[in-house]
Amino acid sequence: MLTLGGNETVSLEATAKTILGDSDSLELPGRQNELVEKVVRLGKPTVAVLINGKPYAIEQLKQKVPAILDGWYLGEETGTAIADVLFGDVNPPGHLPVTIARNVGQLPVYYYKTPAARRGCVLDSNEPLFPFGFGLSYTTFSFDKPAADHESISPTGTAIVSVTVKNTGSRAGDEVVQMYVHHDVASVVQPTIALRGFKRIHLEPDHSTTVRFEVGPQALSIVNSEMRRVVEPGPVEIMIGPDSTQTSSVKLVVSE
Repeated sequence: MLTLGGNETVSLEATAKTILGDSDSLELPGRQNELVEKVVRLGKPTVAVLINGKPYAIEQLKQKVPAILDGWYLGEETGTAIADVLFGDVNPPGHLPVTIARNVGQLPVYYYKTPAARRGCVLDSNEPLFPFGFGLSYTTFSFDKPAADHESISPTGTAIVSVTVKNTGSRAGDEVVQMYVHHDVASVVQPTIALRGFKRIHLEPDHSTTVRFEVGPQALSIVNSEMRRVVEPGPVEIMIGPDSTQTSSVKLVVSE
């Protein structure tokens, strides 16, 4: 196990000349990347554990080690929690609540971009290192294509969108099923994808379940140019998957 990251001395906002903490880099502080290089050269199986108060750009670390456990700040039970995961006593179900950038040049980096947002870099990928909602465990899951019980609904109506999820691995585990929405047409530009619901499920190996989401005014409303929350008529794409980049979709039409 290789423990890396930072503490409050490198993850604060600078509030005074004597209290610093801001950084001009997203790289691991100090010479930690050099440490990773030297440890990997030993040829031993290595798991990197991150203890950090902010998301670091860890592209080099991802290339060098086969597994990364991102702990953030775990509190008094840090040691117990990490040991339970590393020894397999607990199957970790966590998914990222943020987007992890490749480098500082990607900032600001977030998943709910508008269609006209930055589309690429000249010499490197503009895709995030780890997308919003991403997470792995000791098992795997498959998602069928979602289906809706109605092709169209009124602005005040509700549809049920369902998807079948199966544990395709060899041990029991939890998955966080995420539902995103995209408005094909709207009076105000909307993100290409926006989280509107999620459910955590537990499945034994080779078992499956159907997860259902209610899609109604709360999920479909937008803030219009008059700063009012409304449900506008038009086609809406409902996307479901394990994170913001691995989804399949079904169309739902909001009628006049």
